[in-house]
Formats: sequence, C-alpha cells, structure tokens
Amino acid sequence: MHRITFHVNSDKPEADSIRSRLAAFARTIGLTVLDDASGGDCEAVIVLGGDGTMLSAVRRFPGIPLLGLNIGSLGYLAGVDSPHFEEALRALRDDAFTLSRRTALSVEGRTALNDVVFSRGNSGQAAVIALSVDGRAATRFFADGLVIATPTGSTAYSLAAGGPILLPDSRSIVVTPVCPHALSSRPLVIRDDSRLSVHLVARPGAEMLDIFADGEAVAQVRGETEIAVEKSSATVPLVELPGADPFEVLGRKLGWAGSSIR
Repeated sequence: MHRITFHVNSDKPEADSIRSRLAAFARTIGLTVLDDASGGDCEAVIVLGGDGTMLSAVRRFPGIPLLGLNIGSLGYLAGVDSPHFEEALRALRDDAFTLSRRTALSVEGRTALNDVVFSRGNSGQAAVIALSVDGRAATRFFADGLVIATPTGSTAYSLAAGGPILLPDSRSIVVTPVCPHALSSRPLVIRDDSRLSVHLVARPGAEMLDIFADGEAVAQVRGETEIAVEKSSATVPLVELPGADPFEVLGRKLGWAGSSIR
C-alpha cells in the first residue's frame, strides 16, 4: 500500500504536529500522502488518536484499511504506540502486515464496529428490555440498558458493564445488561450469525429506549417496537503489524503484565 491519508483527532494538542512529522517521513520512504478529502483514492488511512478516532474513521472511510496510531489513552483499536509510528509506516510501505477483518453489527441501517447500545435515556426508572434470538424469546433484562458488542467491542462499554473479553477472531457477540436489577441477569455470548430482536416492555415511567451505534445516536423508540440487530454484511479491515498478539495487547492495556501472581 503506497497511497495513504491521515485521519486525525485535532482535539489532541500534539496531533497536528505529529501528523506533519509523519507525513514528511512517509514521503521520504516513498509513500504518497493524499489530502483527507481524497480518502476515496487512498489504499490505507493512518488514524492518529484513540479508539474514538478509530470509530469515526470507520464511519468516514468504509471498507478502507485503517492503521491506528495511539495518541489517546487505552487505545485497543489504535494499537500502535508512539515509539513504533515510523516502523508502522515502513511496514505499510513494504506490505509487511496483515488485515484483520473485524465483525461489525447492523442496526437501523447503521454499522457498528464496537457495539449497539439500548439505554433507558432520561427515564429515572430501570427498563424491562426483552431479547429474542433467531425468533425465539430468550430473556428479559430489568436494567438501565443493554449492550450488544462484537469481539472488537467486548473491551469497551460491555467490559465496563461486566461483560467478558472476546478475542478478535471469535465468531460470537456478547449481550451485556447495564446495571441489572437482578443477580440472575448475566452477559450472554451467542453466535455472531444469530439475528437478535430487542424491544422495550413499556410500563409507566419507562416508555422509551435510546439506541446508539458506536456511541452515536441512531433512534428513539417508544412502546414495544422491535429493533433488529444482526451481523453486518461488511467487515472492517484493520492493519495489524507483524507479531501482533491480542494477549500481549490485553496484557499491556489492562496491566496484566504487572500482576504479582507467580
């Protein structure tokens, strides 16, 4: 890949200067740097920021491989840290990488790489949210919300809500209740080719659900309108450098390497 563009989180004070430095370096090693507006002509997008910036790049450059350079905090998606930025660009030039094609979800015509979230919104009461899987009633969650996450998104909101970590190549999705009001409510891991249907069991004081895809508002639904969530027909290609190891990333980001257990 030799034609690249940059997608930058300019809210980061250092982002623009890092972009300028890396763009100059890219040109010296033979890469062609296109303006952001020329994204349709590029072969890869260099994303400078954190995971939020990666998700915005997914929306802006559908189907184009993304290489995430982390200048955020955790950076599960933007997995290359600053000491390795130039090395990553050389790997791109030399085609010394693999593409990890990540599962995405589809809801109401929107694509989500991380998760689809159903929230009780401004209601002061917990919601009763019914879940069906492939047309079969599965369970009801009495909770503040529901997170349906891909393996990629299992380390985001779902993890914070108590869900399990799925490896990127898992052919599964996880359904995690947010602040459930029953000890029996637990995350549910299901096959990623399952078709999910979610609806609110309307009752006084809890009559509406807000729906989000990767943190962006999708819709508000009232009553018992059923919303389908299923695996998207499109995947999201992420550039992975040689030696990429999901366990190493998890250990580094979650501090597992610092464990005192022997």
